[in-house]
Amino acid sequence: MNTTISQLQQHRSIRKYKPDSLTDEQLQAIIQSAQSAPTSSNMQAYSVIAVTNPEIKSELAKLAANQPYIEECPVFLVWCADLYRLQYATSSVEDIQIPTTTEIFIIATVDAALAAQNATLAAESLGLGAVYIGGIRDNIRKVSELLRLPKLVYPVFGMCVGYPDQEPSYRPRLPVETILHREHYSTDHYDEGIGQYNQSLQAFMATRVGGNRDTNWSKEMAKRLKSRKRDDVTEFLHDQGFELN
Repeated sequence: MNTTISQLQQHRSIRKYKPDSLTDEQLQAIIQSAQSAPTSSNMQAYSVIAVTNPEIKSELAKLAANQPYIEECPVFLVWCADLYRLQYATSSVEDIQIPTTTEIFIIATVDAALAAQNATLAAESLGLGAVYIGGIRDNIRKVSELLRLPKLVYPVFGMCVGYPDQEPSYRPRLPVETILHREHYSTDHYDEGIGQYNQSLQAFMATRVGGNRDTNWSKEMAKRLKSRKRDDVTEFLHDQGFELN
């Protein structure tokens, strides 16, 4: 165990923030740390939009299922997969079309995710907290219009950042044995591991909601997978130039 591993394992999603603002130096350090994340072939195929304007944050909160902490946090970061900048940069060399393959779509999405995770770690090292907001894809077209995203750019997720005004308990995770496979994929530990996890998460959820909710991971995942959400994302991506060939 060292300080880095300790920080990683103490991560909590923060959904309540103090009103204190971030300094420009803090934001700069967070984004520079994000830029140090691995990136495929040095493409750096992502952008991040820092939103501090209360009116824009309020609108984004409404578009993301009315999550109040988007308004409350001092800065809301929107992480975008961005192929437009690549097209812009290469246009001065030669007139080429950015491939619209599934592969480059994955590259841009992974680039954005890796950078965002670096940003989270940097923020937490500064005494800040964060929570990822996938809900901005609930109204992905309206969010993109609000942020004036050009073709070949799409919002992957948002991130609230600020000084924590809560100390949430740790949400248990699946046993390592159900995640770590050795030499080949194996389900040998699934029955026991998932059973244990269902029990631990059920106990956690009962505490979190005052004991009124009898549920576990398997039940929650079945409920989640049965629901249809964000059916318009594929059409929007096509309209943005991500044909996913």
